[in-house]
Amino acid sequence: MGEHDLFQKIGFIGLGLIGGSIAKKIHTLYPDVTIIATAGHQETITEAYGEHLISNQNLCEIKDFYDCDYIFLCTPVKRNIEYLRQLKGNIKNGCIITDVGSVKGYIHHTVEELGLEECFIGGHPMAGSEKTGYDNASDILLENAFYAITPTKATTQDMLARYIELVRLTGAIPVVLDPEHHDYSVAGISHVPHIIAASLVNLIKHSDDEAGTMKLLAAGGFKDITRIASSSPQMWEQICTTNTDAIVKLLGDYIDYLSQIKDIVASKEHSAINAFFDEARQYRNSVADGRKGPIIREHIVYCNIQDKEGALLDIISRITASHISIKNLAIVNNRDSEDGALKILFNNELDKLAAINVLGDCVVQ
Repeated sequence: MGEHDLFQKIGFIGLGLIGGSIAKKIHTLYPDVTIIATAGHQETITEAYGEHLISNQNLCEIKDFYDCDYIFLCTPVKRNIEYLRQLKGNIKNGCIITDVGSVKGYIHHTVEELGLEECFIGGHPMAGSEKTGYDNASDILLENAFYAITPTKATTQDMLARYIELVRLTGAIPVVLDPEHHDYSVAGISHVPHIIAASLVNLIKHSDDEAGTMKLLAAGGFKDITRIASSSPQMWEQICTTNTDAIVKLLGDYIDYLSQIKDIVASKEHSAINAFFDEARQYRNSVADGRKGPIIREHIVYCNIQDKEGALLDIISRITASHISIKNLAIVNNRDSEDGALKILFNNELDKLAAINVLGDCVVQ
């Protein structure tokens, strides 16, 4: 199968950060492929049409997607469900409908109810940040990011192979999972941590004195561990109401674990307290990006880097030419709530600021 046999026309329902980035990557690779889209605002469509990304000048109707080879659902989870219902009976044979949501079980249940299992494959590109919307979309956003793929029981090997190839074309790394396994995993590494961060922020807010002493003294550790609490409340409302079972299960486990830690701290058992922190330190240090603890202050610069020969060497050369020492660097594969594809760690804040000045536009601020 040649790469051009994969698709001739692709539709996007929603053209924000993720949908726009996928569309831009496909257009960069295959400028002759027809791309159509609809969005929440006409301004988005006007901008994308002006950039020659899409072929339609106005918001598409559902009937306009009837001859697409792929249809990407890129709206909030519950709205994707509404579009699924409208798409039933309005797609051609062989069309693959997919989504980009961070919860998979919820939409898969609707797919089963609608009898769309033969034409749906779930997707979750693990990239993005608090910077949203089409204006922040980039054709390199997904490069080297993990892309979870959740086929249905009716997905054929040919369909799955075609979809995996499409994911690879975006530059992402495909990971095939069943929907429940995916949702439990992301509840642990993303959804529950966001809830914990938000609850910690609220704890400090309600525990602080009238003078705001805690807020005044809040420094690196507190800010690092609670950074993700600045995410969209509307998005996390949807996540909590669609991945409820997995989140509640893991939150319950976490509450039980916190109770155990509370008892250990209250008893002043030195060995047990040490073992608690040591276990966390060892496991945290095994995570790929090499950070050294849950709240340690680090001097990090994120960069957008194109996956092509010489790109990484160019960045390193610019830094070393300015006699700036690099402590460590890593490709960020899971970029949910992260800011770039390349993470560079420096020994101190002065080196970090000097590197930002040297690297210029590729730095994600």
